[in-house]
Amino acid sequence: MYKSGFVSIIGRPNVGKSTLLNQILGQKISIISSTAQTTRNSIKGIYTSDKSQIVFIDTPGIHKPKNTLGEFMNKESINSLRDADLVLWLTDSSEEFGSGDEYVLNILNSINVPVILVFNKMDLIDNIDQFKENSDKFTNGYKFKNVVNISALNKENIDKLIDAIEEALPEGPKYYDENQITDSIERFIVAELIREKIFYRTKDEVPHSIAVEIEEMREQEDSTEVYACIICERDSQKKILIGKNGEMIKKIKQYSKKDIKKLLGCSIYLELFVKVDKDWRNNKTTLSRLGYKN
Repeated sequence: MYKSGFVSIIGRPNVGKSTLLNQILGQKISIISSTAQTTRNSIKGIYTSDKSQIVFIDTPGIHKPKNTLGEFMNKESINSLRDADLVLWLTDSSEEFGSGDEYVLNILNSINVPVILVFNKMDLIDNIDQFKENSDKFTNGYKFKNVVNISALNKENIDKLIDAIEEALPEGPKYYDENQITDSIERFIVAELIREKIFYRTKDEVPHSIAVEIEEMREQEDSTEVYACIICERDSQKKILIGKNGEMIKKIKQYSKKDIKKLLGCSIYLELFVKVDKDWRNNKTTLSRLGYKN
């Protein structure tokens, strides 16, 4: 009996959704950083085995939005539940149950889809009794299909989670070729990889205010040329992104090229530009052009 289905991964920001998906697939398709709200678009990751094909949907963290981009991100997460066969609610096991979790519970109570509760970051738990007391606050508010404790970073209990997912999914066909791990186009993933390097290299005030737009990709016989524009909101951010004597932009380019080369499997020529587009996160025309549209 072969099983398949669409599994939406939801949760608050920075609980490890993208890390979990990358670990399951054994390859990076979702960018990760310690900064909350790193993921902005829903990204499909395709896991195929002899027993099942699981189409995971990695979603932005559900949060209180501060701009139009934030509103888009919340809608993106909630919309992913509409056609899902199963929902994984990923939580940070080291964090106390709060109003954000109550909000997610209210959303789950409004849909008719089975839900697996996943406590992530179990490697951070020192007091197991305190964890059990906190976990009861989650389980008392909803009847979950299953509850699984994992550490995505350390790959602990990932196999147990896959078993629980396969058990909950219906019989079905393969929706994608067995060698395919995502349906995202290369341009999108390349832009995300560059944005990830900006998260790692720049100060806290910059990452949330930037976007990356691929202006052109030229495929040669054994190489690819990538021309990308980094969009920020203020002149001060542009100075940070370029850095003294262009050192910051050189570092972003250097580290981006490594991951893009691994993704595309060829040598990479990368050119980065920086431009200021004030308040772009509230400009619906700009958001739509950049792919942030529900």
